[in-house]
Amino acid sequence: MKIWESTKEIPEPYKFIAVMWLSFLMAGFATLVFYISFDPSELISCSRLPWASNMAFYTVTFVLFWLLTATSSLLTTYFLNPGK
Repeated sequence: MKIWESTKEIPEPYKFIAVMWLSFLMAGFATLVFYISFDPSELISCSRLPWASNMAFYTVTFVLFWLLTATSSLLTTYFLNPGK
């Protein structure tokens, strides 16, 4: 018997984990598409961060995409049941 069969509602931790996992996957995909289009070494030369490496740009971009997709998904989940 699953936890939510008796209440017919998915517990909040399961919703949060589902949102974070899917946003992690989408951030990976968005990072891949972004860096297919843009070369990180050119972004470094255009920025004022000559000390930054390609890996630093990959990491920062991934985290920003993850925050963006997680925020969007969490807000969608929240507004599905605004009265609760």
